Amino acid sequence: GARGRGSMSVSGTPVPEGVRERVAAVHSGSALPERLRLYDVWAPRYEQDVEALEYRAPHLAAASLAFAFLEPPAGARLLDVACGTGLVARELHQRGFRCLHGVDGSEGMLERARSTGLYQQLWQCALGQEPLPVPAEHYDAVTVVGALGEGQVPSEAVPELLRVTKPGGFLCLTTRSNPSNLRYKAELEAVLERLEKQGAWQKVLAQEVENWERATSEEESTQGTSYISGVIYIYQKCPVSQLEEG
Repeated sequence: GARGRGSMSVSGTPVPEGVRERVAAVHSGSALPERLRLYDVWAPRYEQDVEALEYRAPHLAAASLAFAFLEPPAGARLLDVACGTGLVARELHQRGFRCLHGVDGSEGMLERARSTGLYQQLWQCALGQEPLPVPAEHYDAVTVVGALGEGQVPSEAVPELLRVTKPGGFLCLTTRSNPSNLRYKAELEAVLERLEKQGAWQKVLAQEVENWERATSEEESTQGTSYISGVIYIYQKCPVSQLEEG
């Protein structure tokens, strides 16, 4: 109906009401068990919904990470954290990554990820509540695309991502720059900078992207464009750990 037309239809069709409601639900700041249940329920419709949102993060993150790798990534072991239905794996696979492991908090999402056949291993793990179920210095690359945000993976979980990354390995993280995520983004960037000052990793890239995905409300939209912006960070773990001294 007429509800929610506003400036949301600048680029053509408005974001469907149901999509808007499902996105709002998982970002509502409800307790973790309830949020995971919402993701379980969302799993069968998730890919259609993010397509309606023109969600570009998996594509952009995979392209940036592939660019950071100097040698062909076929032999690289990669951990896709908050892997969802496997959108990031699909993009990485197209760019030559073949050894993909994934974790997600939602069993419903993992079921979908399993059905892609793109992952060698998948585990259920709610990062932020529990450590990753993998050994230290195990991965050549770790990605967290789309889950670093208000009411999702807490910024304090970032050192755990570093723990499982090999020295010299890459970490690819993304977050949104829409108004309701700005406080989280500032917290996240403080954590990223602190780890850099400690010599834990070096920044390779911090790229602001304008048309990250369609906004689901006018308040969130960047200057009436009907899109929100986002950012991709790539860091390289320092070969020599200096964290012991601190």
